Amino acid sequence: MSKLFGTDGIRGLVNQEPMTANTVLTIGQALACVIKEHRTFKGRPRVVIGKDTRLSGYTFETALQAGLCSMGVDVILLGPVPTPAVAFIADNMRAEAGIMITASHNPFFDNGIKIFTSKGFKLPDAYEKQIEDMVLQGFEVKKYVPKPLDVGRAKRIEDAQGRYISAVKQHFLADTTLDGVKIVLDCAHGAAYKVAPLIFQELGADVVQIGCEPNGTNINENVGALHPKHLIQSVLEEKADLGIAFDGDGDRVIAVDRKGHIYDGDDFLSILMEGQKLYADLNQGIVGTVMTNFGLESKCDQRKIPFYRANVGDRFVVEMLKEKKCFLGGESSGHLIYLSKSTTGDGLLSAILLLNVLVSQNKSLDEYANSFQRFPQELKSIMVREKKPIENIPSLVKVIDQSNVKLKGKGRTLVRYSGTENKIRVMVESEDEKLMHQVLEDICEVVGQELGV
Repeated sequence: MSKLFGTDGIRGLVNQEPMTANTVLTIGQALACVIKEHRTFKGRPRVVIGKDTRLSGYTFETALQAGLCSMGVDVILLGPVPTPAVAFIADNMRAEAGIMITASHNPFFDNGIKIFTSKGFKLPDAYEKQIEDMVLQGFEVKKYVPKPLDVGRAKRIEDAQGRYISAVKQHFLADTTLDGVKIVLDCAHGAAYKVAPLIFQELGADVVQIGCEPNGTNINENVGALHPKHLIQSVLEEKADLGIAFDGDGDRVIAVDRKGHIYDGDDFLSILMEGQKLYADLNQGIVGTVMTNFGLESKCDQRKIPFYRANVGDRFVVEMLKEKKCFLGGESSGHLIYLSKSTTGDGLLSAILLLNVLVSQNKSLDEYANSFQRFPQELKSIMVREKKPIENIPSLVKVIDQSNVKLKGKGRTLVRYSGTENKIRVMVESEDEKLMHQVLEDICEVVGQELGV
């Protein structure tokens, strides 16, 4: 191993590094040392641990518990809860950190670790680096081990789900219910399988459940936000008003209207803009990513709402929100963050905020099918012999600049290397499809000449 943390915590194949019981135990020990060094609260330090429904969650929950307790940190076990619930409860219970054991939308044979601060935000890079160095370079555990009377204790709390349910429900419109609204919920056989149905049932909705029967190995298997086929089918068969799907750890969401049309993260941002009377602080700006459709940026421009683009990844969206002093941001994939209401991506909260707009305006979701003009987009992936910095290839920089001049006000380009493959991805968006194709060909021709295998 040369690195532990990626853009969204630690992730890997179960029983292969870094997701082995021994390494995860060491991660727990290293985290204990780091939080003791950067204490927020007086008294015994404690950490909350949640997990999704993967079979391997038992292994890693126990390993983390052992590592933390051995270093004098108390542990509070939450059981299966969505990722945003861990962030919320870490803050709510004044814990020094929150840990979510999940590999998000990946299949069951992967697992991972997301770590949150005492305030519910993703762990800072500097702290991740400390943990990484301690685990990979080795550290003298005996130097930090507490006396026998000072080892940590662990307990499981039974009201974790109730705390989170109450926190999410408080963001629904006051003096209003979902009485008469039929919703199909797809929980991906994942972390939201208990709390999501309860939230919407308690608000009065008629809930049809799919993807709510986890067995340890079926998480995200042909269900959830990445696999909406069954959700669409169920909405149509049940004649439901809408469908909502989450991913395995509940931090992303998509929706389906009564006609079977899918709404992604860009659509959610656009529809929330329609509820400006409800969400006045979004006038301070909206943060998307480099993948957000240009049509949403154009809508923001028309409404005089500042629009900013962050790198892909919810932690980068949060960083941009803080930097630009905005509150609402998100990714096309369905990760949405409303900083005045949550510290991290929360699929369940995002669904509630969407429903607020529908209920307040007495409209069905399909009436927002064209809430913004989605620009046509074309993407090509090209194998490359090396990942030479784009700024060091004059001919490529030149053709990209020329293309952006041609597209000014009508679209945009995005040229970036794949993070996992020897490929470069060229994406062009434009309301003028002929121009889009031409620009794409121009850039790909130069890419082929300079980098092609």
